[in-house]
Amino acid sequence: MTGASAEASKPVEAGNRHRRLSSAWQACFLVVTVLGVALAVNQFFNLGFFIGLTILDNNYQYALIALFVPMVFIVFPAAKRAPPDKVPLYDWGLFIATLLVASFFMWNSQEIVEKGWEFGAPDYVVYPCYVFWILMLEATRRAGGTALFVVVALVSFYPLVADLMPGPISGLPSSLADTAAYHIMSNESVLGIPMRALANLVIGFLIFGVALQKTGGGTFFINLAFALLGHVRGGPAKVAIFASGLMGSMSGSVISNVLTTGAMTIPAMKRTGFRASYAGGVEACASTGGVLMPPIMGATAFIMAVFLEIPYVTIAVAAIIPSALYFFALFVQIDAHAARNKMPGLPREELPRIGDTLREGWHFIAVFVLLIVMLIYLKREVLAPFYATLLLIVINQITSPQRWNLAALKDFVLSTGLLLAEITAILAGVGLIVGALSVTGMAGTFVNDLVFLAGGNTIVLLFMGALTSFIMGIGMTVTAAYIFLAIVLAPALVQGGLDPLASHLFIFYWGMVSYITPPVALGAYAAATIANANAMRTGFEAMRLGSIIYFVPFFFVLDTAFILKAPWQHILLSVVFALSGIVLIASALQGYLAGFGDLTRRPFLQWPLRGAILIAGLLLATPGGGLIPWTNLDKTIAAGILLMVSLVPLAIQRRLSSHLE
Repeated sequence: MTGASAEASKPVEAGNRHRRLSSAWQACFLVVTVLGVALAVNQFFNLGFFIGLTILDNNYQYALIALFVPMVFIVFPAAKRAPPDKVPLYDWGLFIATLLVASFFMWNSQEIVEKGWEFGAPDYVVYPCYVFWILMLEATRRAGGTALFVVVALVSFYPLVADLMPGPISGLPSSLADTAAYHIMSNESVLGIPMRALANLVIGFLIFGVALQKTGGGTFFINLAFALLGHVRGGPAKVAIFASGLMGSMSGSVISNVLTTGAMTIPAMKRTGFRASYAGGVEACASTGGVLMPPIMGATAFIMAVFLEIPYVTIAVAAIIPSALYFFALFVQIDAHAARNKMPGLPREELPRIGDTLREGWHFIAVFVLLIVMLIYLKREVLAPFYATLLLIVINQITSPQRWNLAALKDFVLSTGLLLAEITAILAGVGLIVGALSVTGMAGTFVNDLVFLAGGNTIVLLFMGALTSFIMGIGMTVTAAYIFLAIVLAPALVQGGLDPLASHLFIFYWGMVSYITPPVALGAYAAATIANANAMRTGFEAMRLGSIIYFVPFFFVLDTAFILKAPWQHILLSVVFALSGIVLIASALQGYLAGFGDLTRRPFLQWPLRGAILIAGLLLATPGGGLIPWTNLDKTIAAGILLMVSLVPLAIQRRLSSHLE
């Protein structure tokens, strides 16, 4: 049995965070998942399962919560010391309470809309709101972690004391009853933008990602990467970039991507001479970049589409050049590191053959082609993942040696249910942040305060936004950080004259930075575990390798050519300058420049030399004009002078040395 088929047929086991479910609970979870997916399919395809009944949006969302959130209390233990294979009585109680209270609001969904209960609910409705609020906070804690719970809880209760807060964060106060009613029954909180994105768009892509993994897609992408790049210098590290980029684009999770592909790429990197911390840093950067890569970029990008009220494909297309620049920088750095340290690739005889790999996994490519065609050309982004999933499973069952048996099918459904339960709890919980900022009106006043603090200077505001996004990314999930900042920061950036889509992508990118930046660097620490390396050292390696991620957001927010909002000549010129600058930046960071060799041979001169090359690269890559006081011509001349001063003597010395030899 191949690795892919073994993975597909292995039953779901408890991870560190998940409880081992008994057969009865697994059966319950299977039924819940099938019902939830059927409900979504009915809604998306308008199949009319419910004859003579139109399902309102809030009714549909309450139904999803009633199905999936109660399972959070069964799957996720209350604490690490809780029994790993037994559901305590209090979790039974939370399961039943969540099911009942969500069903209550589902049953009354039409009255909520017709009578405007979010602004004036009767007492018998307010009390269930209190219960639902507390249950959602606990579900958020279990699914999203303590840090996210603390932030969501504090912000959700903020309306009660909004008038007592200092100037920039003060707002209109609200009573406990009014706040609870608004949180649970309005379209701006629990049923706000995050939950709408999940219910109306994200579910299909989540199911597709699970199906791709369970049919051996991960193994195919890794084998394809090894077949294409495993033999070149630094091959295993380049494999990590290719494989993790593809895996991350479909899974949308940095940590799961590291654990999936890193188990194969990190040992291969260490075998060919890469330090353990460097290998972990490569995998962390590649996995982080995967979430930034189209066509599937994780839940945050779909929520961005709902925020901006634009098709998701618009965001995916806009992200093509920024993500390509990020991966190009990784590739150049790894190639420079491998060249300077004379690191070979793996022997060809140990690598899979490209022909065999494509014959075994052609259907994965076919499915991706279908997905892209439906997204870009047919504009059917809601339905595309369902068709792609169906095609993938059918082909897998007909032609693939990894075809599912009943155990594998059960594992697929359980894995889908687990993911949907976790995401539903997190996104519904994060909606409480949106609701609190909405009911107090704080978002609008905070925007004006930010612009005032920046002195009306958009560049200052950008740096403030980058720092804020990074800090928020440390304290909560990227999705939660993005949602908060999309409300309070993005409007300020737009008010400063920046493009709305570029502003939202800027926040998204800077929220991702925390995955590879110490002291948090969760992606790097996960990779360090596999590499048996020092976690902090791995974090700093990832920070250096992924350093271009700190600059790319400024590129596209200063010049919309990078998000394909410019004439093609402008786009081409901007990309050429950016690629040239990135080559210099990456070479300076790694101490090796193609055509000039090792920059570290002279210890006393290497740092001025590398510093000059780095500055020249930044001058070339950064867009000129607009908010930048120098034109592209000014920057190019300055970069040329720096390169002449630093590289011409190096070239002369290199030629003289070759003649002497």
